[in-house]
Amino acid sequence: MTSYRSSLLKLLDERGYIHQVTDAEALDVLASKEVVPGYVGYDATAPSLHVGNLVSIMLLRRLQQAGHKPIVLMGGGTTKVGDPSGKDEGRRLLTPEVIAANIASIRRCFERFLHFGDGPTDAIMVNNDEWLSGLEYIPFLREVGRHFTINRMLTFDSVKLRLDREQPLTFLEFNYMILQAYDFLELSRVAGCRLQMGGSDQWGNIVNGIELARRIDGTEMYGVTTPLITTADGSKMGKTASGAVWLNPDQLSPYDYWQFWRNTQDADVGKFLRIFTDMPLDEIARLESLQGAEINEAKIILATEATALLHGRMEAEKAAGTAKTTFAEGGAGADLPTFRTGDGISILAALTGLGFCASNGEAKRKIAEGAVRLNDVTVNDPALMLSAADEPLKLSLGKKRHGLLVR
Repeated sequence: MTSYRSSLLKLLDERGYIHQVTDAEALDVLASKEVVPGYVGYDATAPSLHVGNLVSIMLLRRLQQAGHKPIVLMGGGTTKVGDPSGKDEGRRLLTPEVIAANIASIRRCFERFLHFGDGPTDAIMVNNDEWLSGLEYIPFLREVGRHFTINRMLTFDSVKLRLDREQPLTFLEFNYMILQAYDFLELSRVAGCRLQMGGSDQWGNIVNGIELARRIDGTEMYGVTTPLITTADGSKMGKTASGAVWLNPDQLSPYDYWQFWRNTQDADVGKFLRIFTDMPLDEIARLESLQGAEINEAKIILATEATALLHGRMEAEKAAGTAKTTFAEGGAGADLPTFRTGDGISILAALTGLGFCASNGEAKRKIAEGAVRLNDVTVNDPALMLSAADEPLKLSLGKKRHGLLVR
């Protein structure tokens, strides 16, 4: 660990958030003597963010905990363009109405992690459509576009990936990095923002914004990026066989969110407790040192604490109780995910309806592997039809996935 003076960089460093800092010494001095407004940008392509966004959300939380001001920048304008970063191909363009509805839905998630208000360290949410939609194209290109060379833009991973794969990259998307840099400049003007934070893939974009602000306004700006959060087996954190781990409860239940964290690999428990919970570091050190079956205690604590941050303590305890009933006591907790059978349903439709399998083909393979159980009895027939029943049926896939089939 580096020796920092400011509570901000100390906190980020000791909890494992820092990958790169543009000028660590200068930022450390600034954060030691004044409130630093810092932002992370989010596009509004869906009604909910997902667990892949959680590191940056926690970054904003840590910023506020250290006595600084979080700025949540919603990309109402840039969502109309499309960010090529990490994408293999262009995405469909959304209407302004859909974008506005997505932003309203996403805000509810941030209200769990940040305190919003008018105070010096209260979080604010800003929409870049406020300035991007009013830009006059030719004057914008003359003022801002001249600071960007095509040579350098072609070196960006987000561009190279698409070109190397001979996949189309539209001129609209190619402009995204200019708009993101302009966001940083504009936020420095309207909100005194001095810091941009994001994942390691955003390093080039952050540096672009810093250089643009220095050239046009002479303002010193800073950037912090987090490491790519991977699991112990090297896979990208947050990717599951059943799809995205959404943060909004109407897209993923608190119980399923709890289960996602409960299924953490042993070697990741300490890292995830530091990054995704507010637990004290000495207690985290104790938990990650547990061996054998005792590490499950730490996983349950991780799941409960992470769920409490997002969904509240009551939902977290309820999810933990349901899991205990289901796994330890062999019952079927009432809070398990449910799927309605109507007058009857095939076992394949039940498995896909609960989200346990992505397709009927996958469901058939799981049955052939002996991984599917109905009321704790192994299912062997992929053609099995389930008739409507007054009592819920417990459907299980493997040892960790359980759901209820109700009429």
